[in-house]
Amino acid sequence: MSIRLKLLYSYAAMLLIPLIMMIITAMLLVVVFRGDFQSIREQLRSGVGLFENQNVEHTFKELKRTSEKNPSILVDLTYIADIDQELQLNNSKLVVRKDNALVYVSPALKDSDVLQQLPPFKHPGHPEREDAKRYGKELLEINSFDFNYPEQHTGSIFVITTINPLVNFTQKFFPILFIILLIILVVTHTLLTYFVSKSIINPLRKLKNAMKRIQSGDLDFQVQITSKDEIGQLSIAFEQMRKQLLESIQTQVQYEENRKELISNISHDIRTPLTAIRGYVDGLGDGIADTADKKQKYIDIISSKAEEMDHLIDELFLYSKLDLKRVPFNFEVVDFASFLADWSDELDFELGKKGVHYKSDIVLPQQVQVSIDRDKMRRVFSNILDNCLKYMNKSEKTISLHARLAGARVVIEITDNGAGVDAEALPHIFDRFYRADPSRNSHHGGSGLGLAISKQMIEGHGGTIGATSRKGEGTCMTINLPQRRHKDGGYE
Repeated sequence: MSIRLKLLYSYAAMLLIPLIMMIITAMLLVVVFRGDFQSIREQLRSGVGLFENQNVEHTFKELKRTSEKNPSILVDLTYIADIDQELQLNNSKLVVRKDNALVYVSPALKDSDVLQQLPPFKHPGHPEREDAKRYGKELLEINSFDFNYPEQHTGSIFVITTINPLVNFTQKFFPILFIILLIILVVTHTLLTYFVSKSIINPLRKLKNAMKRIQSGDLDFQVQITSKDEIGQLSIAFEQMRKQLLESIQTQVQYEENRKELISNISHDIRTPLTAIRGYVDGLGDGIADTADKKQKYIDIISSKAEEMDHLIDELFLYSKLDLKRVPFNFEVVDFASFLADWSDELDFELGKKGVHYKSDIVLPQQVQVSIDRDKMRRVFSNILDNCLKYMNKSEKTISLHARLAGARVVIEITDNGAGVDAEALPHIFDRFYRADPSRNSHHGGSGLGLAISKQMIEGHGGTIGATSRKGEGTCMTINLPQRRHKDGGYE
């Protein structure tokens, strides 16, 4: 069963059950205060016995019995006055008429206009009930019956009751009011059912249509969130799911493109040394290398190209493991100023042998603690320096190291005066297999993975790496590493 039908059935039950209970309650109240339905029907037919007050009705019936059994007592003013006093206790008054003369008039009605408008005698036993009318400032209801005195004198007894206007209006228009109440109840319930159902069904229908679009592969849309209730929360969750699916598919597409690019790059970079190796092997086989020196030269070149391929494969394997988070980091807390000073001394010696002017400026306080993997951090520095040396094109080569604190982070800057990098190429130098030379000229060698591996390793340390450069002036590599925190929240 659909939610819509369940809502309709539930609202129908919520409407019908109160209606039935209201009708049953009304019937029970009528029975409790008026007796069984048979007596009520007889009272309606006879026109009497429908007084609001049971005491008045009882007195009215007693007077009727008296008129039938002992009508002569109805000229006894003492008896009549006693009856009138009982009636006055219930907002009713008594008037007795013999022939056309009023035998007794309740003191409360002495000057009332109602005395001139009493109904005429019709026949003995005739009951009459007139609708409430306004006489002066009072709303009065006249109930009467006719009888015969001894000697065939005609008589009439009138019980005149003061009526509450509100009660009279309710009694008079009760069927209309009841029907209006039912109509209001039904219309209100129908409108509530419609709007509540619409507020539930429409968002669910939108979610259903959105699901169909997702099933068809269309994720380029947005789920409209129109409320903050449970349906709205469901819409929010659905929209988040759609975004995640879209991101996942985009990531998958990007991975696929990267995979194709990776295969293309690997193929190119492996094919280059393979082609060279094959050429020199063919040269050896064809006898082109006809002297021992040429043969040794060919063999050395083949060995060099094989080492280049081996290095490329090692770099690729390392990058793949870093990308998949499968390379373990052996972190240890070190005095980073001492670590940099030791490495700087080694670097000064190595660069001096290559004719490179080196200078260092390590502005770090003692006991600056950083958690690093020594080997991987040295690998990062080595990769950066390899790139610095590879693209040096000045006669006077310069490399400088600067280290400082910037808040909670240690900043290391390695600057060279090499060829520099074009502004368009700078954002891509940390991409795998990227070379600033679009022709992929292998004059400078390298795998194209060094800086990509460096970036993975620095990010594994919780740091960042970036570069700034000016074409023809040089490049500056900047590494940011977090300091190690104390347990009290400070930095070591």
